[in-house]
Amino acid sequence: MFMWGGTWIAGRIVAQEVPAPLMAAAFRFLIAGVVLAGFALAAEGRIPRPANGREWGIVSGLAVTGIFLYALCFFYGLRYIPAGRGALVVALNPVTVALLAWFAGQERMTPVKLCGIAIALTGCLMVIGNGDPLALLHGAIGIGEWLIVGCVLCWTAYTFIGRSATKTLSPLAATLHASLVGAALLCTVAVVQGDINLGDWSWRVWASVLFLAVCGTALGFTWFADGVRVIGAARASAFINLVPVFAVLQAAVLLDERLGMAVLAGGALVIAGVWLTTLTTQNTLEKTA
Repeated sequence: MFMWGGTWIAGRIVAQEVPAPLMAAAFRFLIAGVVLAGFALAAEGRIPRPANGREWGIVSGLAVTGIFLYALCFFYGLRYIPAGRGALVVALNPVTVALLAWFAGQERMTPVKLCGIAIALTGCLMVIGNGDPLALLHGAIGIGEWLIVGCVLCWTAYTFIGRSATKTLSPLAATLHASLVGAALLCTVAVVQGDINLGDWSWRVWASVLFLAVCGTALGFTWFADGVRVIGAARASAFINLVPVFAVLQAAVLLDERLGMAVLAGGALVIAGVWLTTLTTQNTLEKTA
């Protein structure tokens, strides 16, 4: 969670210093894919891959939603808003997943979940509106805020596609190949965009790309997957609430970001609402286990 919080700081550095950040995103997922392939070889003696067209279609869906479109929203959104504030908005992910699962008839809605969703949405409106929960109503929301909301929607889609993927593919295989496909898409768009001057990238940019690839993607995924194996999905998922906390703290120390008290209060509401939203599911899973 500490490393995932740090991805927002690394992303902010890349977004601010690189004119065309999509090539940096392509490098991130290419390196991550290579690292995951090496891990698979070391752990299993082979590189797992999709077995048929359906599995490749699912992997492509993961690549388009959770890597290509998410990277677009992530890097361009971080050009306009601080890293800590962006992380507080994306903390809404579990709430949007719970809502969509309810609409799709996959999960039951409870009064506790509904209360958590309402609290989290209120907090998110405060963060998006920079302290004003009604900013959305009078059009005071900028492009940066909308792009970070786009991250939430992309990750929600990625989560639901991922549920289908893990029925036949291992999480490692799905993430490995989605990373490589996503890297190819990002590289293609970056080349069409132009303005790629790798020699102009500072050491801060290269260090950020390596951190995003190795720590934020390869190690973060592997350690989280291992945590799920050891302590279970319900308990492991609860730790995700720490990501925006670590992001805000690291942004304050490394980027000298200072968020207003109203924004921090909104972030606290988001985290509290997410905790309530996921509480029932966690308790049910733990009792079943």
